[in-house]
Amino acid sequence: MEQTSLRGIANKAVQDKTYRFRNLFGLLTVGFLFWCWGFVNKKASAGVDRIDARMYEEHLIGNIEQLVEQIKGKTYRTKLVLRKYIPKLGGKLRPLGIPALADKLLQLAVAKILEAIYEQDFLGCSYGYRPNTGALKAVKDLSQALMFGRYHYLVEADIKGFFNNIDHDLLMEMLGKRIDDKAFLNLIWKWLKAGILDKGQVICPLTGTPQGGVVSPILANIYLHTVLDVWFYETVQTHCRGQVYLCRYADDFVCAFEYENDAQRFYEALEKRLNKFNLEVAENKTHLLVFSRCKIRNGSSFDFLGFEFRWGVNRHIKNRSRIPIIKRRTSREKLYASLANFKVWLKKSSLLPKNILFAMLNRKLRGYYNYYGIIGNYKSLGCFVYRVTQALFKWLNRRSQRKSYNWEGFKELVKHFGIVKPRICHAF
Repeated sequence: MEQTSLRGIANKAVQDKTYRFRNLFGLLTVGFLFWCWGFVNKKASAGVDRIDARMYEEHLIGNIEQLVEQIKGKTYRTKLVLRKYIPKLGGKLRPLGIPALADKLLQLAVAKILEAIYEQDFLGCSYGYRPNTGALKAVKDLSQALMFGRYHYLVEADIKGFFNNIDHDLLMEMLGKRIDDKAFLNLIWKWLKAGILDKGQVICPLTGTPQGGVVSPILANIYLHTVLDVWFYETVQTHCRGQVYLCRYADDFVCAFEYENDAQRFYEALEKRLNKFNLEVAENKTHLLVFSRCKIRNGSSFDFLGFEFRWGVNRHIKNRSRIPIIKRRTSREKLYASLANFKVWLKKSSLLPKNILFAMLNRKLRGYYNYYGIIGNYKSLGCFVYRVTQALFKWLNRRSQRKSYNWEGFKELVKHFGIVKPRICHAF
């Protein structure tokens, strides 16, 4: 029933691109929220009320009924969003917002409804936080576009503090073009204005959506759909003489151009366009560069979604000439960041029983290969697992006051428990 309702919304959104949906608030029923519960991450951290998924599920129907009663009775109030910090490369910290579980469930339900509407509007250049696509699909499509398109110039860009600077009023105005339901929009407004509990202090946000909020990714995509995607293909493309291409994952994007003048004009117009929506380019991550099969020797490269892209030549000789191809490898920044994370984990886990330690290590390595295991990146994978093995040797020898293993003994240990070898998982 729930999927049928969402399918009906999606069909209507496809048929009429200007239709404004009404009575979406009425879809927030006990049955719909119970169906949405199946999509909640049960392992996620608890919010400010310290209620996790196991505790909430003990009286699931009663809790959902109470939540729906509050929604319908207009007595629903959002709880504070708990802010945690996760480490980034260079010692920086990324703020992460953790909503209370009841708020998370309701946000998930609203996100499902928004997804049914806006998936019909979003363009193919958008890959982040969307069903049936993702970062590896973006890497594949970008590689093919650069390989076979007539592109010679790139603008690689990032938006400074994007999630913290989304303008609430402008976002609600965008939502209002597709949604004519004040009660439904009021729920979103409440989440945008929900207080944030940060190290014991309550912060009332004026802009932005908390990273970690279930509804935040689709709200971010709706904002950038208007700010960037539609503008690029309806305005920028019409003023360019040659081919253009956009690949965006959340607020990280790459634009390709056939002619330098087109790339230069876009580069200059981008800052003005973002400023119009109270956003700024991250100057240290935004560049205009030559990236052409005709100028392989200049050695230009760029990073996108953890990979370094560069032009090279293949190993095979055809008609006595070497064919230019796009080569990809793990970016140095991401390689060092992953190694740093592994070393922190090994330091904490080195005292575990060896069978458990090696099982967990191999699980992590498989996850790493599943993302970075693309054609042409085997050497980087080998470098990564070699460094991880060295770190493992170091921390196993710190389990006690005296050295536990020499290299020969360590090799026998690895031979016994096994470390999964690098492998290519994706044929592109």
